[in-house]
Amino acid sequence: MTDTTGVPEPAWRDPKRYLWLLGLIIPAFPFIAWGLVAATGLGLFWWTGIVVLYVVFPVIDHFIGKDADNPPESALAWLEQDRYYRWCTYAYLPVQYAGLVLGCWLLTRGDLGAADRIGLTITLGGVAGIGINTAHELGHKKESTERWLSKVALAQTVYGHFFIEHNRGHHVRVATPEDPASARLGESFWRFLPRTVYGSLRSAWGLERARMRRLGKSPWSPRNDVLNAWAMSLALFGALVAAFGIEVLPYLLGQAVFGFCLLEVINYTEHYGLLRGRTASGRYERCAPRHSWNSNNVASNVFLYHLQRHSDHHANPTRRYQALRHFDEAPELPTGYAGMIVLAYFPPLWRRVMDHRVRAHYDGDLNRANVQPAKRARYGVTA
Repeated sequence: MTDTTGVPEPAWRDPKRYLWLLGLIIPAFPFIAWGLVAATGLGLFWWTGIVVLYVVFPVIDHFIGKDADNPPESALAWLEQDRYYRWCTYAYLPVQYAGLVLGCWLLTRGDLGAADRIGLTITLGGVAGIGINTAHELGHKKESTERWLSKVALAQTVYGHFFIEHNRGHHVRVATPEDPASARLGESFWRFLPRTVYGSLRSAWGLERARMRRLGKSPWSPRNDVLNAWAMSLALFGALVAAFGIEVLPYLLGQAVFGFCLLEVINYTEHYGLLRGRTASGRYERCAPRHSWNSNNVASNVFLYHLQRHSDHHANPTRRYQALRHFDEAPELPTGYAGMIVLAYFPPLWRRVMDHRVRAHYDGDLNRANVQPAKRARYGVTA
């Protein structure tokens, strides 16, 4: 049997096919929190987002375990063209924005206490932060509709420049000292955070300014993808302030900050300490699976559209999430992203868990690693 594109349907079936719909649980957090508070009267459920992301998901990852199975080569073309998987990501956006509107209504009309408002703001930020992952999946694709939807998903966090920097900056410089989104061995998350936020913004603007120059246009042109992405955020926030009053603005800003910080702690995890070598010509070698930390934890992979198969993603950036594969050469995280981001907030714990894994990946030679310059002597790096 073949579809309309002429791609034959394989005998193999994706065991996760309908599990991908579970990703819609995350944008439904505000509705779940509201329902639980209404049913129990307990305001602690406004904190549903942080509890699920930082407690429930790591536990589920631990108990469900890992799955390193790959789809057969004969099934990849079919998986890539099956539009069902695209709709799984498209569906995130209407639920995301319905939850945002509900959250704004509750924050301004719901008679919530201060602690409840903070909890709900963080829950909204968790949805927005994982929404950046949805934008990441969409933004790598060639279809203009998906690329436009990527900007829509990013509007809630005012992080539209990620669309530019990730695709044209990070993927070019990944696992090098020049990449603001690649964490260095010995660099804490709290040091990495301002470096990556500022560096990524600066890089995105520079990339678009150069593109506008090539087109013979001012960088302040509406065709500048950084500016038009930020314009979406301005329009969104303006509409919500008009609908719910200026008092909603601090909460919108708070959830945006939490959302993009959630993205950056995941960025911190993905390439910590890894470095691409240089070829005889002095150029960096092509990015390979060994330059990204991988995780096959089933639960986090389902909720994050296989983001944790990051090694294959960097080796094949346009490959759709359902077709991403495990590689034995890729360094493996001890658990899924949900657990790793909790560790990242506590630098001594992070170093205890991760530094020896970086050392082992390079067979004890940390001269081959991406080391924080100020920590070179501590790690015995001489190069």
